[in-house]
Amino acid sequence: MTAGSPNARNAEARNPDARTPNARNASGHGPDQAAARRSLEGLALGDAFGERWLPLFREPQRAYAEIRARHTPPEPEWPWTDDTAMALAVHRVLDERGAIDQDGLALAFARSYDADPGRGYGYGMHLLLPALLAEPGRWRTLAGELFDGGGSLGNGAAMRVAPLGARFAADLGLVAEQAALSAEVTHAHPQGIAGAVAVAVAAALSVRSELTVAAVAGATPPGPVRDGLARAAELPFATEPVAAAELLGSGHGIRADDTVPFAVWTAARHRDDLVAALWSTVEGSGDTDTTCAITGGIVAARTGMGAVPAVWRARREPLG
Repeated sequence: MTAGSPNARNAEARNPDARTPNARNASGHGPDQAAARRSLEGLALGDAFGERWLPLFREPQRAYAEIRARHTPPEPEWPWTDDTAMALAVHRVLDERGAIDQDGLALAFARSYDADPGRGYGYGMHLLLPALLAEPGRWRTLAGELFDGGGSLGNGAAMRVAPLGARFAADLGLVAEQAALSAEVTHAHPQGIAGAVAVAVAAALSVRSELTVAAVAGATPPGPVRDGLARAAELPFATEPVAAAELLGSGHGIRADDTVPFAVWTAARHRDDLVAALWSTVEGSGDTDTTCAITGGIVAARTGMGAVPAVWRARREPLG
């Protein structure tokens, strides 16, 4: 679905129960609030941990050496970025509305941005979000006008969506629908939307103990994101993360297709070990706050934070 499309506008008509706070999905199960919270906590941890390794904080060679040595970043505080700020907005809207209300989500994003625009938002969001503060419904036209009218195909819709997938894990069709609706508000390009669907499905499969890269690829809309996931599905887990990142991309282009396949691969590689998953993800370099946010949200949806070192949990900025 693209921003402002008939499918998006008619989502409520297709699935009216999905917009009620106590909605039950096709499997007869209500939202899994506990899984959503686990995923959110892991996403924020991955975001804050992953940012420690960006060149802004560490020279790349030093970062790689410390990562290989599993040297915990010594900074006493690990702030999270726009990845978590936007995930929190999605989480709040789902708590309040029971499903994605796109105008409500646009306003939530705009308010989060207005409260702290220095969280590391990308170029497109600096253009879009201030305009939505007074008129949130303008996302229907403005999101599609970004990047010369093509809409954003960046990784921003993917980075924030794992808790949504965890919440609706019992119904993969609902996961895909809600993920697409959440993406359209800022990412009108089909591949920006596809990245969000892929990550949400991965988080849902993680909750269900069914996570494989191939299953995620099969549920992802056609195009470069799915093609990258298909390549990732053929990549043995014995592959070194740096080699996997070279093949799949690790966010250097800040696009969904060069971010999501690697993050899903590292999540599936360590689906029962959040800490190992995050270390493997940062080995791939690139857009490490976002790749780790995606991986963390997927894995923690299943594992929670119980095995995370206390010092990591203490240093990560609280969610409030």
